[in-house]
Amino acid sequence: MGRYTGPKVKKSKRVRAPISDTTKHLKADLDRGPGVHGFSRRRKLTIYGERLREKQKLAFFYHVSGKQMKRYMAEAKRSRANTGDKLSELLERRLDNVVRRSAFVRTIWQARQVVVHGHITVNGKKVDRPSFMVKPNDVIAVRAKSQKAVQAMADAVDSGNIMPQWINVDGLKCTVTRTPQPDEIFRPFETNMLAVVEFMK
Repeated sequence: MGRYTGPKVKKSKRVRAPISDTTKHLKADLDRGPGVHGFSRRRKLTIYGERLREKQKLAFFYHVSGKQMKRYMAEAKRSRANTGDKLSELLERRLDNVVRRSAFVRTIWQARQVVVHGHITVNGKKVDRPSFMVKPNDVIAVRAKSQKAVQAMADAVDSGNIMPQWINVDGLKCTVTRTPQPDEIFRPFETNMLAVVEFMK
């Protein structure tokens, strides 16, 4: 099955949480639900449904597939760290997410497109895999020939964008100084990581 290409706000309504910190998602009527009729008033989620929703919020926010989530979960379980915290760290360290966090672009979808089209370098080498895992001391930059186009996207980013403490941004270049800590990871919704871990066991 291919990736979903329909309205992104529909996904936010589906999980009742803004999966992007843009105005369109933050101001959407998330309690009504997607479709003409929205959510049924009688509908009550089971424990399974609640855990599924928490997992979907993460997957939609980072724009990863179910298969990728399983792979990250397997890696998180192998770690000695807290499984939920490690899963969050792995998702944050994806190259497309770092491009978004650095405010080169407005959304994760733009970030993925910029990476796939070969506009991004890591330590001077072109990387076109959104899932590439950055590590401390990596330098992520926009290629010289792509800077004009990417700068136009960066200029459209909300000036109130929260910049993570674990990266240093200098124009269209950023340096990963260390791995992100759980309390530094901002999302426009609350995430029950225990529910995500329980769902993906």
